Amino acid sequence: MLEFEFDNRFIRELPGDPDAGPGIRQVHGAAWSSVQPTPVEAPLLFAHSAEMAARLGIDEADVATPEFAQVFGGNRLLDGMQPYAANYGGHQFGHWAGQLGDGRAITLGETIARPKGAPEGERWELQLKGAGPTPYSRSADGRAVMRSSIREFLCSEAMHHLGVPTTRALSLVATGEAVVRDMFYDGNARPEPGAVVCRVAPSFIRFGNFELPASRGEAALLRQLVEFTIDRDFPHLAGEGDGEALYAAWFGEVCERTAVLMGHWMRVGFVHGVMNTDNLSILGLTIDYGPYGWIDNYDPDWTPNTTDAQNRRYRFAQQPAVAYWNLGRLAGALSPLFDGVERLQDGLKRYVDAYTAADRSNTAGKLGLVECTEGDLALMQALQDLLVAAEADMTIFFRALADVDLSAPSPAPLQEAFYDDGKRRAAGPQLREWLDRYAARVAQDAWTAQQRRQRMQASNPRYVLRNYLAQQAIDRAERGDPGGVVELLEVMRRPYEDQPGREAYAQRRPDWARSRAGCSMLSCSS
Repeated sequence: MLEFEFDNRFIRELPGDPDAGPGIRQVHGAAWSSVQPTPVEAPLLFAHSAEMAARLGIDEADVATPEFAQVFGGNRLLDGMQPYAANYGGHQFGHWAGQLGDGRAITLGETIARPKGAPEGERWELQLKGAGPTPYSRSADGRAVMRSSIREFLCSEAMHHLGVPTTRALSLVATGEAVVRDMFYDGNARPEPGAVVCRVAPSFIRFGNFELPASRGEAALLRQLVEFTIDRDFPHLAGEGDGEALYAAWFGEVCERTAVLMGHWMRVGFVHGVMNTDNLSILGLTIDYGPYGWIDNYDPDWTPNTTDAQNRRYRFAQQPAVAYWNLGRLAGALSPLFDGVERLQDGLKRYVDAYTAADRSNTAGKLGLVECTEGDLALMQALQDLLVAAEADMTIFFRALADVDLSAPSPAPLQEAFYDDGKRRAAGPQLREWLDRYAARVAQDAWTAQQRRQRMQASNPRYVLRNYLAQQAIDRAERGDPGGVVELLEVMRRPYEDQPGREAYAQRRPDWARSRAGCSMLSCSS
C-alpha cells in the first residue's frame, strides 16, 4: 500500500490563486494555482526507477500494484496530496515572454521520505508531467506523448548516474490514450501514444518564479518567495544575517551552483537545447528535458533544437555564456530587494570564478592531469580544434585517449572515434603532433599510467544517452514493448564502467541516424 508523509510548504506558506480549476487565465499576486490531474483511460506502468522508488521509501511490491499506475498516471490522489501548478514567467530565446507557468506539469505534493537506513527525512516534490491542462496551458492540452516522456524519464536518471545535478524520474505510465502532435510544426500532426512521467526534485523553483512578480511590480510577493526559498531550500544560509546580506549570500550560491552545473554539461557533452530562464533551476539542477542531446561528432556550434537551428543561441559552446546571461536576468528581478547593484555583481563574479574553476577541473580530469595550468587550457583548445576538423566523436575519443601508451604515442586506440576516414587521414599529422605534446605534458606529473587512466575514466563516460539510442527505445515502446527503455536505463546506471556485452551502446552514431527524426535534432513539441 502506498503511503507518504506530505508537508506541502509551497502552497501552505505562499499565496495561491483565488480561482480554482484549469481555465486559462493571467494569475496575479499568486505563486500557484490549485488544479486536479485529468484522469486517463488506461494507466499502465511502463517503466520505473527502482533506485528513486527506494529513495522515496516505496517498496518494489507496491510499484507492481494497479494503485501505483493509478496514482502516478493522474487518476487517483492519496491522502495528503494537494495538487497545484506553479506560476512563473521567463525569457525565451532572449525575449521576455510574460507569464508561462506549469502548462503540463502538476505537482502532487511535497513528501518527506524516510527510506530504510536514512538518518533523517528528505524533502521531495512529486510532479506529474502530461497530466492534463492547468491555468498556464495556454492553447495546449496539458498532455505529453510517449516519445518525449521516455526521453525525460531516461535522461533524468542517466544524468544522475553521470554525476550531473538533475531532477530525477520515478515512473513512466502509459495512458492508453492518443495525443495529437505536430512533431516538427510543419502541418503534419498525427496521433501518438500518450504517457505521464513522474519527475522528482527537492524543488522545481526556477529563475522565472522570481522574474514574474518582479515584472509586475509585486514586490511583497517577490520578497516572500525569496525568503521562502532560502528558508526551505537553503537552510544552511541561516547564519548569513537578514535582508540584503542573506539575499546576497543566496544569490551568490545560486550563481555558483549554476556554474558547477554548466561545468558538468560541458564535461559530458550535454546540450540542453532550451536554456530559457524558466528552464533553469534555482538549485542548480538540470530541469525540463525537451530537445536535448549529446554531442556526437565534436561541434561547438551544434544545437539539438529545430526551433534554434537558425540562430543557435543555445548551441553547445554557448551554454556557459547563456547561463551567465540568465543569471543577469535573475539579478535584475531581485534588484528591488537591494539598495545597489554591488552585491548582485559580486554574485555574478562568483559565477565566473566558479565556472573558471570547473573548466580547469574538466581539463585536468579529461586529460588525466594532476592539475590544470594555463598551458593545459591551450593544449585542450588545440585538441578541440582537431576534433572539429577531424569529425571525431567526443565521448569515444576522450574515453579512448586513456588507452594511448604515452611512452610511444600512437593514434591507433582512437580509430573508432572518427566519422569520416578522409578527415581522419588529413588530420593525422596534427594528431600525432598533439599526442607528442600531450605525452610530454603528462610526463611532468608524478602519477603512474594507471593513476592517469583512472582519473580519465572517472571524468570521461563510456556510455551517454545518445539521441539515436533513445529513439530506438522509443520505437520499441510505441509498439508496446518497454524492453528498450528498461535495457537502456540499466546501461546508463553505470556510465563510467566498461560493460561486457553492451558494446553496442557505446558506438558512434550510425550514418542512418544523421538526419532521421528524433536521432539528430528535435523540436519543442511534446
